[in-house]
Amino acid sequence: MSLFLLVFAVCLVIFLAVLAVLMLSGTPRYRTEPRHLLDLFDRALDSTVSEDEWNAVILYPIRHDEYLEGIRRRASHLVEEHGRFGRVSRGKSLLDPAGHEDLRALRDHLAAHTRLQERRQQP
Repeated sequence: MSLFLLVFAVCLVIFLAVLAVLMLSGTPRYRTEPRHLLDLFDRALDSTVSEDEWNAVILYPIRHDEYLEGIRRRASHLVEEHGRFGRVSRGKSLLDPAGHEDLRALRDHLAAHTRLQERRQQP
């Protein structure tokens, strides 16, 4: 009987410790910043991004910045217009040539906006 109580107590302590760790740990958060989008756009223009990487960033809504959410939606729309599922797996670029031009313009616009915001924040 004492062995049973010892095992029960050890299991109860382990269970409560795991429960405490899960209750006290914070929820992991991913916050998309302009540099993440710029890096993704650069890799898409260089044809080094996979569709999974693209979808992981572009299909995840950006709730903390309305401007970045607009950029994300425009990029998503570009793939719908100028891309096809499976292009990268067939060795092609994510976007057709017209899509590349539009993505380059979107990337340049985001880079200029980011530089302007950084200048405004510096005294």
